[in-house]
Amino acid sequence: MGFNPLGQLGELKKMRDQAMAIQKQLKLEEVEVSKHGVFVRISGDQEIREIKSNGKSDDDIRGAVNEAVKKSQEVAAKKLQAMTGGMGGLGGLLGGK
Repeated sequence: MGFNPLGQLGELKKMRDQAMAIQKQLKLEEVEVSKHGVFVRISGDQEIREIKSNGKSDDDIRGAVNEAVKKSQEVAAKKLQAMTGGMGGLGGLLGGK
């Protein structure tokens, strides 16, 4: 049996579709933590939905934390792309933000 590049592309598409489906599911999941007077609600895809400290909402902190998470995800995506560079751009198929 010979090498079938089209079969490999089909597998990559299936993996990409699965990754995108998981990403959609993670957006719907939420985790809530309440500790030392601070309440945090975060989505499964690591977006801060709500931060309260001693009962007061703080959108400035929420925005800053979301920016930090986004930047850390970009760093991780670049590292992953560097590692999978020989895979025909698989890193880009994983659907970054």
